[in-house]
Amino acid sequence: MNQETKDQILTISRTAHDLTEAAYQQHSAARGDSEWLEKQRILLADMALHLLQTALKDSNLSQDNLKRNLYSILTIADQFVEGQDLKAVADKLYTS
Repeated sequence: MNQETKDQILTISRTAHDLTEAAYQQHSAARGDSEWLEKQRILLADMALHLLQTALKDSNLSQDNLKRNLYSILTIADQFVEGQDLKAVADKLYTS
């Protein structure tokens, strides 16, 4: 992928990220509320955008940033994927 394409994707992703974070902050659900999972879906989308930015931002992919992104995604996704214990998979990122 050429740099111009990367820059275009990153520009679009920053806009999407800003909108997603604003939606998350405006969502009033708290843990245990009926709308909690909807708020978590927004947070999952936010973390996916962070992963996109990590993947494209620098010429050298930062292992620390990648681990942090994957940890967040797996931890949040654990609520949506039954029987896979994604949180345990996430925890392994920092134990190995």
